[in-house]
Amino acid sequence: MLKFRLIAIQISIMIGALLLSACGAGGQDLALTLTSLPDQIRTQAVGTFSADLTATAFAAPTSTPAPTITPLASFTPLATSTGGVAFGVTPAVAATTSCYGLSFVSDVSIPDNTPVNAGQSFTKTWKVKNAGSCAWDAGFKFAFVSGDQMGASAYSLPSSVAAGAVTDISVTMTAPNKSGTVRGDWRMSTATGQFFGDQVYVQVVVGGGSGATSTTGAAATSTTGPATATPTVTSTTP
Repeated sequence: MLKFRLIAIQISIMIGALLLSACGAGGQDLALTLTSLPDQIRTQAVGTFSADLTATAFAAPTSTPAPTITPLASFTPLATSTGGVAFGVTPAVAATTSCYGLSFVSDVSIPDNTPVNAGQSFTKTWKVKNAGSCAWDAGFKFAFVSGDQMGASAYSLPSSVAAGAVTDISVTMTAPNKSGTVRGDWRMSTATGQFFGDQVYVQVVVGGGSGATSTTGAAATSTTGPATATPTVTSTTP
C-alpha cells in the first residue's frame, strides 16, 4: 500500500515539473525544483508512512485480556442432626420385655373366696408358667400391683426359671381387720421393674366362716413371717 503511494507522489511531482517547464519557467527554477524533489518525496513518504501506521494502529483490534474463571463456590456438608439417625444406618433396637411371659395355671392354695378370720395369716400359692421365650432371671420380682396387699412383701426369685417351665410361687399374707371380700393383684416383673405376663390375684372373705384351717400343696403352709417360700419348678416342658 505504501509503495503504491510513493510511486503516485513521484509521478505527480514529475508531472508538475514538466508543466512548469512548459510554461516557461526559468532554468534556475527548474533546477531548484528538481533539486528539492528527492527531499519532498522523502518528507511526503515519511508523512504517509506515519499516517498509515496511525491508521493501522486504530484499525487493529485491541488485545482483550482473557476473562478470569471464578471457581464455583464449595458446598458445605449438611450438619448431622444429633437428635436423629443418619441416613442408611439401622437404628439400634431398644431392649424390651417382649421375650418374657407368664401365664396362670391354677390356684395351689387359698382358692377364690376362701373364708378367713380377721388378722389370720395364710400362704397363697399360685402355679404359673414361664410362657415367654426367655428365662426368668434370679432377682425377678413377683410384686403387688393393686387392691389390698394384706401385709405381704414383694418376692424375688432366688434362681432362674427356664422358658416353658411351670413353677409354684408362694407369698405369706395376713387378713385385714375388716369383714368382707378382700382382693389383691400381683404380677411378675424384671429386676428393673418392667411388668410382664398375666396378672394373678388372691381373693378371700374375711369373717365369712371358721377361716382357712388347711391348704393344699407343700408350699402353702401358713407362716407368720414375710414371704420366704422358694418357687418350686414342677415341670420343664413347654
